[in-house]
Amino acid sequence: MEEVDDRIRATGGSATLVPVDLTDFGAIDNLGAAVAERWGHLDILVGNAATLGVLSPMGHFSHDLWQTVFALNVTANWRLIRSFDALLRNSDAGRAIFVTSGAASAALPYWGAYSASKAALESLAKVYAVEVAKTNVRVNLLDPGVVRSQMRAQAFPGEDPNTLKAPQDITEYFVELAETACRRNGEVVRTY
Repeated sequence: MEEVDDRIRATGGSATLVPVDLTDFGAIDNLGAAVAERWGHLDILVGNAATLGVLSPMGHFSHDLWQTVFALNVTANWRLIRSFDALLRNSDAGRAIFVTSGAASAALPYWGAYSASKAALESLAKVYAVEVAKTNVRVNLLDPGVVRSQMRAQAFPGEDPNTLKAPQDITEYFVELAETACRRNGEVVRTY
């Protein structure tokens, strides 16, 4: 986060860093209240944090692991919506972007917890998009495809990361969905 902050400041911008554990749902509520007090609105919300959990046969997931995956991949995003909905509506063009995965619609063996959580996230975001359709808020999902990340390395430990798209290679898709001119709503945008 500090590197991003440095880059923002180098271009003349400013940022406020607020490290928050997204499974600390009270902290999300406090962050929403702090943003409301300081700025009164929120222009862009990106729900990108996720966890793979483990790859395992469906019947072998422990209750705690299943809960952990859903807490971050689904419940945290719902809490973000709950805490920032009014602030997005106060914006001239509030934008909410949630990062999903092809695993949400593919039946991949051993990916049960992650796949189910991403399918739930897609449903959550699409319902929210319909609810805000008559406002200035637009809600979309972005499926970045195969991207070099820690989660990808966890799932495919023998894969050469240099053969994968770098995160900056998909930036343009986030920018497009965040722009005030974006009229998409309730869509899953795929980068592949």
